[in-house]
Amino acid sequence: MTTTDSLRSGPGPGPGADGRSADGRSTGGRSASGGHLPVREHLPAARSASPVLDVVVPVYNEEKDLRPCVLRLHDHLSRTFPYAFRITVADNASTDATPAVAARLAAELRGVRYVRLEEKGRGRALRTVWSDSDAPVLAYMDVDLSTDLNALLPLVAPLISGHSDLAIGSRLARSARVVRGSKREFISRAYNLILRSSLAAGFSDAQCGFKAIRSEVAERLLPMVEDSGWFFDTELLVLAERAGLRIHEVPVDWIDDPDSTVHIVRTATEDLKGVWRVGCALAVGALPLDRLARPFGDDPRDRALTGVERGLARQLVGFCVVGVLSTLFYLALYSLFRLGVGPQLANGGALLLSAVANTAANRRLTFGVRGRSGAVRHQAQGLVVFAIGLALTSGSLAALGAATGSPSHSTELAVLITANLAATVLRFLLLRAWVFPAHADAHADAHAHTCSEPEDLR
Repeated sequence: MTTTDSLRSGPGPGPGADGRSADGRSTGGRSASGGHLPVREHLPAARSASPVLDVVVPVYNEEKDLRPCVLRLHDHLSRTFPYAFRITVADNASTDATPAVAARLAAELRGVRYVRLEEKGRGRALRTVWSDSDAPVLAYMDVDLSTDLNALLPLVAPLISGHSDLAIGSRLARSARVVRGSKREFISRAYNLILRSSLAAGFSDAQCGFKAIRSEVAERLLPMVEDSGWFFDTELLVLAERAGLRIHEVPVDWIDDPDSTVHIVRTATEDLKGVWRVGCALAVGALPLDRLARPFGDDPRDRALTGVERGLARQLVGFCVVGVLSTLFYLALYSLFRLGVGPQLANGGALLLSAVANTAANRRLTFGVRGRSGAVRHQAQGLVVFAIGLALTSGSLAALGAATGSPSHSTELAVLITANLAATVLRFLLLRAWVFPAHADAHADAHAHTCSEPEDLR
């Protein structure tokens, strides 16, 4: 790799060799080490010659379009961008006059750098330049400048402010304005539909050549991205989204380049292979996405609220899930037992077995109690809770029999469901306050510390 650069000086902060800005505050960039990502911070508006933004323009045999592109981009940033910036031309082994054009631009314009790679691949170019950049915000755009440059500041602003981890331009957002042929429109929407259905992607446009990322996120995320070609963008976004990072979308004005050299069929084939590979890796848990987790408290929603018990919401969700499954198990057992015995015996047997299963499931899943210690005592206490449920449901059946004489099976089930719902709230309160009181809040604290640990360490 060869590099030619000329750095623009001007207002704006940037990290120094020690990973700190000019005013001494950490930028959260290259200084990040193991564990969680650092808390996102607003980049300080100090004066420094170091760039805050590094915009990469990957090119291959673009001798005609490269110069007007860089001149237009440089002029736009000089006039409108309030921080110091750099433009990096990343040449993917061009065989025409592109290297000479890029070298002249780097010599003529301050803030323009030329990087030569001897292998092709847009993903390879972005990985190389982003990994080597000292800017806290990294971006890229296609050389044809199909995207209106007025979207550049809205793209990177959430990253500079610390609001988001990545940002993407979207041609498929509701307020985007796009001019392109029906063929490309169909392919783009079909591809994003595939991503949503197969990888549960939540972002709207994976392949728009207009993206940005914070450097500390790139430092952790890039080693996990295998693709070096056009699927690089998609893989980057899918992994970031699965790790819980915040992706900001900017609707863009976009005009298709009729002279684009992208081979649609070959690119689509490689993308589908990438979707399969990433989907398999996610399915088997082969990716250490816990390394991309933000620390607890980075999001205001993580902060404790006065008067609200910690862990209550999570335990309610767990209890409800276990309760639904237990109810289905109970009803199945009751229907089975009812074929051979009367309603009271069928109800008692079904409720007893489902109560044992319910206590065991809540012990492990809702309150996080592991191991055999205290299991017998917990089951005994659970049986007391079971007795309360038995009294409610049996009493409801007795009342139904007295009122109707010979109720239908469907009526019995309806009464039992109602009685079980009435007992559910009391059951949760007894489990939380009496059966598992020592684990009600302790598990919430432990969960916050262990959720990022590898499974084999738990």
